[in-house]
This record gives sequence, C-alpha cells and structure tokens, in this order.
Amino acid sequence: MARNAPRAVATASLTDYFVQENGVTFAGCHLLVDLWDARHLTDIAYIEHTLRRAAEAAAATILNMELHQFSNSGGVSGVALLAESHISIHTWPERDFAAIDIFMCGACNPRNCLPILETSFRPGTMTVNENRRGVVD
Repeated sequence: MARNAPRAVATASLTDYFVQENGVTFAGCHLLVDLWDARHLTDIAYIEHTLRRAAEAAAATILNMELHQFSNSGGVSGVALLAESHISIHTWPERDFAAIDIFMCGACNPRNCLPILETSFRPGTMTVNENRRGVVD
C-alpha cells in the first residue's frame, strides 16, 4: 500500500475527470479497505461523522449520505455519494469487521481517507487493496 503516493491530477485537456498518475491515465482510484478488530461499528452517528471527515480529507464533495442500521446485529451499511464517486461501508459488529470501498476520480486523493479511518475505527488490522479503474493507457 502506497500511502504517500503522488496525488492524482485531473487531465487538463478533458472534462471527464479522468486522472493521470505516474504516466497512466485512468477513471479513478478504488481502494478496498478491510478493518478487523475495529471499534464503533454500531454507532451510526459516529460512522456518518467519520465518512464526512474522510471525504473532506480527500477533498471530495458529498452530495448525499445514506446509512442504514440493521436491528438484528446493529451493523451499519451505507454510502456517501460524492461528486467524485463514493465511499461505502458495511459493518459486521459481531465479528468486529468493516468493509469500506473508496472510489474517487478527479483531483481527489482517496488515500487521504485512510488515516481518518484508522484513527476513527482503531482497527487491530487494516488491509488496503488499490485498483485503478478504467485504465486507458
């Protein structure tokens, strides 16, 4: 995982918000984040606040936030819909696990969400898989 990788820059000649990084042009960076032994997985207000802080850290624009808490487990599923794509979360409090997807295009840097997630949920283990979506060259 490259937390200090160069920030993606919007392609100047196009208005489709594809990014260019290290000589590669692509639609956006998609991070798949697994948190194990995580905390606050049933606190819907805390989760919403954390997703808002993560979006802000990435310089993303929140269009809508929709979260749902399940009565049987207390788990939370939801999405922060962004002008630049989305951040989604699904929690399994009975396993102290959360799965988070962060997909962003344009000048946003989804990697900037990671310290917020780590500080907020304080997982024992955090794994991050990074994918470039829509690679054109």
